[in-house]
Amino acid sequence: MPTYDYFCASNNKTIEVVHSIHEKLETWGQLCQMAKCDPGDTPENSPVRRLITAPSVVVPTSNSDYKSMGFSKLVKRDEGVYENVTATDNESKVVRPGDRKTYPDFHKKISD
Repeated sequence: MPTYDYFCASNNKTIEVVHSIHEKLETWGQLCQMAKCDPGDTPENSPVRRLITAPSVVVPTSNSDYKSMGFSKLVKRDEGVYENVTATDNESKVVRPGDRKTYPDFHKKISD
């Protein structure tokens, strides 16, 4: 369900609520009921207006971002075979369970 911000000019308050796109809130009383909050001293018939706000955008983190932050990202390529897509120059690109020589070098990435 979408998130909406509503502004009440009577008390200069903005409240965020989640509701269907088809629902229309027109008064402070309706808004407070939807938000499950106390209307306080503001008259319940005070008008509110829906604000236009930019949606939050999640930008996926790239493999190079993970690498620069010191993380290791393993991608399964075959049964028991993983590719270390964030491998540094001295690390193996192919990681096999049980073969410690192919594991990422966590001691160099993690410091106290």
